[in-house]
Amino acid sequence: MQGKGPGQEALETPRAAGLAGVVFALLLAAAIVLIRLGIPEGADAVTAQGFTDSGRRSAVQTALALVPFAGIFFLWFVGAVRAHVGAVEDKFLATVLLGSGLVFTATMFGAAAAAGAVLAVAHPSGSTPGLSAWDFGRHFAYTLMTGYAMRMAAVFVCSMSVIGHRLGVLPRWLTMLGFLTALTLLFVSSNVPWAELVFPAWSLVLSVHILVVNGRGRSRAAASA
Repeated sequence: MQGKGPGQEALETPRAAGLAGVVFALLLAAAIVLIRLGIPEGADAVTAQGFTDSGRRSAVQTALALVPFAGIFFLWFVGAVRAHVGAVEDKFLATVLLGSGLVFTATMFGAAAAAGAVLAVAHPSGSTPGLSAWDFGRHFAYTLMTGYAMRMAAVFVCSMSVIGHRLGVLPRWLTMLGFLTALTLLFVSSNVPWAELVFPAWSLVLSVHILVVNGRGRSRAAASA
């Protein structure tokens, strides 16, 4: 069986990153929306009575089922991106990119576990969880998600934007979008509900850009051949 040349590898790695990024973005966005709907903040979360609603419980259960797969595709996305730029980029940025991605995944899983704990305290099904347990689990889940996971996501977005800018593989508008996304995740997401959706939105835009550029590269390579 004939081996693959360097040109083929350069084309296939970004394509894998783009596909993994698209799936991750869709799964994470769906999980965030379901968690927000199932475990609300603000006035809707003063008491735990609303959590006995079967719709909210189903929303949280679905979100918890999606989070592990979102983490898997995110790690695939990070690995594919590093495989493409790791040999060129300096070790500092490559380490920051990998480290922030791993910490984001860990804190995202922790937030999902905390949301699962909120779900578990309402047992048997249909009972109302105690107010102290409800408040603790709800605040713990949102603190992990908006206070820690999204700030690690901001570091990931910023380092990815810097790497893309230095290598010249990201257009100027996408680099600026990355920096704006990082600032939003750092300073806004913990105070403004739903602001964390900017991370899957940025991931989707980046992944679609990778796929489009990869498709153009494959077309040019086929034409030259």
